[in-house]
Amino acid sequence: MESTTAAEGTTVEEQEVAGPSLARRAAAAAALITFFGAIAMLAYSLVRHPVQLPLSIILLGIAVAAAWSALVHRGLVRVITSLIAIVALLCIIALPDTRSFLVLGTVAILAILSTSAARVAIGNDLAPITEAHHVPPASHGVLLMNPWSGGGKVGHFDLEQKCRDMGVTPILLHKGDDLRQLAEKAVADGAGGIGMAGGDGSQALVADVARQHNVPFVCVPAGTRNHFALDLGLDREDVPAALEAYGNALERRVDLALLGDRVFVNNASLGVYATVVQSEGYRDAKLATTAQMLPDLLGPKAPAFDLRFALPGGGMARTADVVLISNGVYRLDSLAGFGTRDRLDGGVLGVVTVSVDRARDLPALMSAEATRRMHRFHGYLEWTAGRFEVNSGEELIDVGVDGEALRLDLWL
Repeated sequence: MESTTAAEGTTVEEQEVAGPSLARRAAAAAALITFFGAIAMLAYSLVRHPVQLPLSIILLGIAVAAAWSALVHRGLVRVITSLIAIVALLCIIALPDTRSFLVLGTVAILAILSTSAARVAIGNDLAPITEAHHVPPASHGVLLMNPWSGGGKVGHFDLEQKCRDMGVTPILLHKGDDLRQLAEKAVADGAGGIGMAGGDGSQALVADVARQHNVPFVCVPAGTRNHFALDLGLDREDVPAALEAYGNALERRVDLALLGDRVFVNNASLGVYATVVQSEGYRDAKLATTAQMLPDLLGPKAPAFDLRFALPGGGMARTADVVLISNGVYRLDSLAGFGTRDRLDGGVLGVVTVSVDRARDLPALMSAEATRRMHRFHGYLEWTAGRFEVNSGEELIDVGVDGEALRLDLWL
């Protein structure tokens, strides 16, 4: 049986933040401009086209619902629902004034741009201030670096030379190297602080070594998405700035979480997403692989996942289509993209489960996902826990841990 529990925290050192950068100020301006632009365009179009615009929205909803149905069916049903989606879109285009179609597309694009720009501008500035204190430069700082992570950010930002310029020892990973062994050796050789330049899976491993030996840890966001760095409040676009944490820095404690004996810094997921990412073709063709697998996972004849766990109000759940356990609590509006965490020192796990009735719930789920209101879907549950256990009759279970696809034996 596997259990996930909150783990002992680790000490994180971060560069002192002087204030919003010029790029973040520009992003804030862009977020405001695009937001009010979308509102103004929608209001103006409703006044000019009080019938066509609402009709376009209805047709668009039909198209999206039909497209979703096509994804989870095969054969004739997929063909028919695909045709319905296409016809609905063509009807929007064929309206007497095609500007309704253009308005909807433009408003959607502006909304996406506004949200993205706002995330860049705000970062983690709205998170509660956690206890931190000033510390002097680390004695014998060491940074482990994955040169392949994030499309080669280590080389792109010349982090190896920048480390040497600061008196930090760089350790570059090579094919076949054991990252944990390298981190353990760095501490044994006298490192007063160790860091990781790489993805979140690597961050978790090195942070665990730092926790075990009670030395400070430095997160350098050189991965692809860097969710951990985002929630720490780091500027993910300015990777070299994180190296300043080896100098005069702010030090604070953050939580780690455990899946069995494996540490993770972001989340572990089971169910649909965890199964899809196991596919060999997922990395190269995410959309095509997902479309191919969804009928077997969420289609009307798809078997339920064998995932059993205790519910917050009492009783036991015997299945769920999505189970997400996070290190801290996410602001989760959409399953397509995780939100951010207000804090990383709350000492709790965030638990989210989604259960879908194959026959009737898919349109409601699609609507909640499209409007980013997952909490209103009746099959959605969210709570916090210090420990969360999952049982299953399966010998191996698919799990996604900090973006890595794993198959775990529950009976070890």
